Amino acid sequence: LILVARRIDRLKELANSLDSECHLIELDIRSRDAVKKAIGSLPKEWSKIDILVNNAGLSRGLWKLHEGEIDGWEDMIDTNVKGLLYVSRAIIPGMVKRGRGHVINIGSIAGHEVYPNGNVYCATKHAVDAITKGMRIDLFDTPIRVSTIDPGLAETEFSEVRFYGDKERAKTTYEGYKPLEAKDVAEAIVWVAKQPPHVQIAQVTILATDQASAMVLNKKE
Repeated sequence: LILVARRIDRLKELANSLDSECHLIELDIRSRDAVKKAIGSLPKEWSKIDILVNNAGLSRGLWKLHEGEIDGWEDMIDTNVKGLLYVSRAIIPGMVKRGRGHVINIGSIAGHEVYPNGNVYCATKHAVDAITKGMRIDLFDTPIRVSTIDPGLAETEFSEVRFYGDKERAKTTYEGYKPLEAKDVAEAIVWVAKQPPHVQIAQVTILATDQASAMVLNKKE
């Protein structure tokens, strides 16, 4: 496994919990040059990437568009859209050359719906949906598979990042119902990746049982 993130300490913690051999890369995918250098300098034994999971993504704030914080917009666009493109552009050519590979992009239910004050975040996830569909069209005459997994509300650091470290506000996002957990999404990734070569799971939406849509949630008082 090649594990990539901005926080090397978290990567080391994750690697220590796994049975697989891991190669760790401290990387900010918002930097095109850093992505190109990181992928281009992989040791030979790690350079043939068969499965790419584009998991990096975040949200910043909940604002009306005309009141939004532009730095937050740029952070979302640079990570959710441009970062995914930079990594994909660096890795997919090798897959095409070798004649095998699978790209799994992590989208969101926000890529199919738009909810109040989620304007730019929803736009970035709609972009992920469009990019994924475009990839599939571009690669249709190769053995490369392209999938997207679109979760609903999942209890991760997502809301804490959205609210700039406000843990109490983030906690309220997940109160009153049972949200998804990170492992639920991880299991879906594994299932998609394990399908036989002739099977391409184009898109999977995963919701908590208490969630019917982006705005319809069965919260108990």
